[in-house]
Amino acid sequence: MRNKQQTTLKFTALALAVSLGLSGCFLEGDDGADGINGADGAQGPEGAEGPAGGQGPTGDQGPSGESSGVLTRIATVPDGAEVTGIFLTDEGDLFFNVQHPSGANTATTDLSPSPINTGTVGVLAGVNFNNLPATLIDSPVPTSQEERETVMSAYGQYQVLGQTGDTFDGMLPAGLGHIYTLDNETLILENDMPDFNGFVSTGDGEGYLFSNWEELPGGMSRMKVQKDDRGIWTVSEAMMLDFSSVWGTAANCFGSMTPWNTPLTSEEWVVDSSVNSTTDADWNDPDEVANNSRLGRMWAMTAPDAPNPYNYGYIAEVTDAVSAAPVIVKHFAMGRYEHENATVMPDGKTVYLSQDDTGGVFFKFVADTAEDLSAGTLYGAKLVQDVGQNDPATTGFDVTWVEIASGDNTTIQAWINEYNGIGTDDFVEGQSSYITLADVQAWVDGDATYPTEADGGSAVTAGDPMDDRVAFLESRAAAKLKGATAEWRKLEGISINHDRAKEAVEGVDLIADEIVTDAYLYIGIADIDNTMTDDEGDMQLSARVKDCGGVYRARLGEGYNISRIEPVVMGSTYRSSLTGAERCDVNNLSQPDNVIVMKDGRILIGEDGFQENNTLWMYQPAAD
Repeated sequence: MRNKQQTTLKFTALALAVSLGLSGCFLEGDDGADGINGADGAQGPEGAEGPAGGQGPTGDQGPSGESSGVLTRIATVPDGAEVTGIFLTDEGDLFFNVQHPSGANTATTDLSPSPINTGTVGVLAGVNFNNLPATLIDSPVPTSQEERETVMSAYGQYQVLGQTGDTFDGMLPAGLGHIYTLDNETLILENDMPDFNGFVSTGDGEGYLFSNWEELPGGMSRMKVQKDDRGIWTVSEAMMLDFSSVWGTAANCFGSMTPWNTPLTSEEWVVDSSVNSTTDADWNDPDEVANNSRLGRMWAMTAPDAPNPYNYGYIAEVTDAVSAAPVIVKHFAMGRYEHENATVMPDGKTVYLSQDDTGGVFFKFVADTAEDLSAGTLYGAKLVQDVGQNDPATTGFDVTWVEIASGDNTTIQAWINEYNGIGTDDFVEGQSSYITLADVQAWVDGDATYPTEADGGSAVTAGDPMDDRVAFLESRAAAKLKGATAEWRKLEGISINHDRAKEAVEGVDLIADEIVTDAYLYIGIADIDNTMTDDEGDMQLSARVKDCGGVYRARLGEGYNISRIEPVVMGSTYRSSLTGAERCDVNNLSQPDNVIVMKDGRILIGEDGFQENNTLWMYQPAAD
């Protein structure tokens, strides 16, 4: 932010009366001797104040980073918990969740009559976040045990809407967040990890709240909620969505609402992933199925049928969202990887997608038809780091887009189905029933056929004619070998404000009392380490910030294109000599996760860190 200083120069005129005591006789003859100096006269009166000096020149713009804007602590969550699922409605209602809090929490409040010691979906009741003042107060850092075990907030009061296992007086007998086998007969997981919230309004002060449940297997709940004239909410309906038509779902992480008002839920696939391999070599390894609890639950979910790994790892859209039976559509054309979330631009076609992993890719998808995500072209971002820079607070990246492939859900579904029915008895040590890195390399090289098993190929496609399946079923490996940058570390939530974006890019006047000419996509990065700081490849940042993380932004250009990513606000310098929460300054960001852009341009940031009480921040960006 540019700081303008005005220097006023005051000039004082000092009148000096000096008696010189001169002797001067113009007579003929010798000059007489000099007389002695007379005494100094009295000081004259002070002169009038001179005019103010002109305004000095504007100072140089300061560096990007933590000194350029204002962070305000809006709220803190209880011990052991992350801030997840930030969602701000058009009416100014702020929903967010408390993910996996400590089971030892016992404190309660008026609007949280039960302890927050399991997964909790809630809202800051009694406040309109669209009408907050420009200057805000901070919520305090919790000090007492009661403060550490509850949600502390500077504005409103946190109201619990639902917790893991809630039945709502029998309305949901299976229990909120509970995950069952596909036949709904057997409970296999009591999920305490609520994440994304999305809200579909059905009128003033009412609507349906959709919440992700992030585990393997995963799920999504829907609650119908209404608020009274005091801003207090009630739940009148509750259900867990039925994902059986798409073979269940996995690790539903963050998400977003489309411009046409449907929720997008993200499958963050986390069973087995490496930047230098494909993801599923051990999927049907009997030892892994028996000993890896997450993988074992995926097999239990579909029993007696063997699960197909390529059924999971996508963006899923909830259509018919407010009907008695919402419909789930997985969009295979948007790629398969560890999705954090997908954000659709106001054009209804351009989508930016984040991969939450070590060595992740920043993806873009462009749909063939607006408001239809079933077919389009997938791209990966190629980054060029600023020359001579490496500090995360000041280093940006130029962006170009590498085209990976074009596809559609129907075609890709047929490829996925070829891997159905592969069981543990098909496992052979050192071989794979699934796509291999050799398969991806052959596709990148333009080979006419897939490699044989002897050459490292998959048993399913060995020697078959080449197709584009690897682009959509192993998207990170395909993008990396095509030349995209696969070096992000925990690329988390990405967000725009749709009104600001549309006004800036399309010139449509949507923001009152402001002319928006520049709008940005904001990107949360929980950890700036590992592949981002390893002195290799396209990203070679210093490890100064490390696990404290930071937030980047990218200006939306013509056609909602992105060509530049720059830092906005970073966590503090990481202190490796300390332990626990002290490694990152409690008054700065600590592993930012989900982000939301408000209509006034301010940013809400939720922490997924190791602070004793993670924070929900509001960030006021500096003026450009």
